[in-house]
Amino acid sequence: MTTLWDTTGTAVVKALAAERRTGGAVLSGLALTLVVVVDEKDVHDAEAAATTAASRHPCRLLIVIRRQIEAPVPRLDAEVQVGGRLGPGEAIVMRMYGRLALHAESVTLPLLAPDAPVVTWWHGPPPDLIAHDPLGVFAERRITDVGRRPDTLAALRQRAQDYRPGDTDLAWTRTTPWRAELASTFDTVRAAPTAARVVGRADDPATQLLAGWLSSRFGVPVPVEQAGGRAPGVGGIGVSEVAVELEGGGTVRLSRKDASTVLLERAEQPTSEVALPERELGDLLAEELRRLDADQPYADALGAAAGVPGLADAPTEPRTHVWLDPMLHNGGGAAGTPGSAAAAQPPPVSSADTDNDAGAHAEGTAPSGGDAPVAAAGPGATEAPAPTDGSSA
Repeated sequence: MTTLWDTTGTAVVKALAAERRTGGAVLSGLALTLVVVVDEKDVHDAEAAATTAASRHPCRLLIVIRRQIEAPVPRLDAEVQVGGRLGPGEAIVMRMYGRLALHAESVTLPLLAPDAPVVTWWHGPPPDLIAHDPLGVFAERRITDVGRRPDTLAALRQRAQDYRPGDTDLAWTRTTPWRAELASTFDTVRAAPTAARVVGRADDPATQLLAGWLSSRFGVPVPVEQAGGRAPGVGGIGVSEVAVELEGGGTVRLSRKDASTVLLERAEQPTSEVALPERELGDLLAEELRRLDADQPYADALGAAAGVPGLADAPTEPRTHVWLDPMLHNGGGAAGTPGSAAAAQPPPVSSADTDNDAGAHAEGTAPSGGDAPVAAAGPGATEAPAPTDGSSA
């Protein structure tokens, strides 16, 4: 492992190339680049989850930690390793201080694995507007977790308003065992569903997405009923029961028995027990890395849950990076994060100005004229600059 203190983006690229040469082999066959955005207090959990995911999907792991963005002097500290504690692949942990933390994409872009898709995961409260977040515009897949926001249902509605193909959320991933069991049950059910309901925690985004998925599949409204007492919160999903009524009076019911088991009841068949154990964060992340295309069932479920129809038909178009200096926006107070909902739409700058700024960022310095808002057309995956470390995918 190479540790760099008060370094630059160029030095990080060189250190990565040196680590790969020292290892005696050139790592090839990278499936993707995984960019993890996390606060310092959650680094341990994020690293553990990313290591699990990286062990199943060969990737270049870039962990971005924004620290003390109010610091008067920008600084970049980095750890570069190949085959170290963060898994068998390549990993770079970057801690950014001062105004450099507001331009994390300038250091991250040159480190993307060439010709490989990019996935960005926010482990923490996701940005209000992923459409304008600097670390989201160059990613094919963008993974959030609305369960980490104070108002989870408002955050879920925000995800629907901001949705673009390629977005997903770990609240949706947590519903996979329930969806898989329900789908397999209907392989042997001939009657059509006429109504359904989900019982659980009404303020749980995973519960709402499960109801939205049923609604989009069955074509009927599926309400979420608040469970009496304390609904189970196993595996990050507060579902107590799912009941589907069928034509002819039959019912399919899936109800939680304990922390790792649910009961499956079907008309004219004996009740059976189904194992639905809690899954670790790394397993959830690894599941989302299996696919790099748009998740249409998620779009349908999100639209039904948030009351925003037609999300699955949203156009695939380049996102736009809109940057607003949070130090100025907040009147010099506590700095926020890029992509906030309060960000205004500043006037665009030319591509030449954008390129000059990016070059300055890669050296760990604030851009010239950094006190002014900057807007730039999002490059998209195919337009992102290739790394300069001489590696091949």
